[in-house]
Amino acid sequence: MRPSLPFRLRYSPFLVQLVVTRRCNLACGYCFEYDDVSAPVPTETLERRIDKVAELGGFAVELTGGEPMLHPDLFHLIKYAKETAKIYKVMMISNAYLFNEEAVHKLNDAGLQELQISIDGVKPNDVTVKVLKPLRKKLEAVARVAKFKVVLSSVLGSSNVDETLEVVKFARDNGFRPRCLILHDDHGQLQLKPEELGLYAQVKAAMGERFTEARDYRTQLIRTGSAPFKCRSGSRYIYVDEFGNACWCSQTRDVWKKSFDTYTVADLREQFDTPKTCAATCTIGCSRTCAAYDEWRPQPGHAA
Repeated sequence: MRPSLPFRLRYSPFLVQLVVTRRCNLACGYCFEYDDVSAPVPTETLERRIDKVAELGGFAVELTGGEPMLHPDLFHLIKYAKETAKIYKVMMISNAYLFNEEAVHKLNDAGLQELQISIDGVKPNDVTVKVLKPLRKKLEAVARVAKFKVVLSSVLGSSNVDETLEVVKFARDNGFRPRCLILHDDHGQLQLKPEELGLYAQVKAAMGERFTEARDYRTQLIRTGSAPFKCRSGSRYIYVDEFGNACWCSQTRDVWKKSFDTYTVADLREQFDTPKTCAATCTIGCSRTCAAYDEWRPQPGHAA
């Protein structure tokens, strides 16, 4: 049974990211969230975790990995979240390498509402092949067929300025929503080199208002190295790993965790009020955007 609407508006998750498999078909040099050996999380286990999202009053669930397309029951899980668990918004993160028109049609039929893809540049390099050159035709197929919204993210720090701007232009030309992520380390902290900071101003100008989410934290981080906020992860945003641990985010899964199966509304309240020591230098967009709605509300122990 879902919490009451007043409780949901005050404490329930805006977004729960749910790992469906740790395995990925790629091995990007900067990524800390994959392996090439793990089996998919059992479907029945994931159904139970999706039900828990609904039980906690979650507004959106996002299937992630690794690479979610490697899960054999992915389309069923999307449909289960939308039709059985009745989650308001069902989303997915993918590298798009396994896409073709048939797969996109199946995602449509399953009820997917939003897809997020990050593109590191234009040409493959020693760090990544998650770039436009091999993916252009697959992404154009998504643009032709998809009935769901597509967010195409460029990654500041993963390529040069021309390639990053080309990704932004490609997103706009194909009807995708452009977004920009900041390259971070395995603790979610800023990892831009000093010589790469000049790229920031050009990307910001190209993206305009799309760049200024969550009080334009990127600008403050890059200019001063700190952008304090009242992080509400563990409440407004929850990352659930393949073992069923609820974590503040993927980068802090070794810092704090609790079994998602036993998570309750009391945990939502507690984590809503818990300051996170990594918040001031955090680059994790999901944590920041999910916290922005409640920035006016107090958080014990957080400096005003």
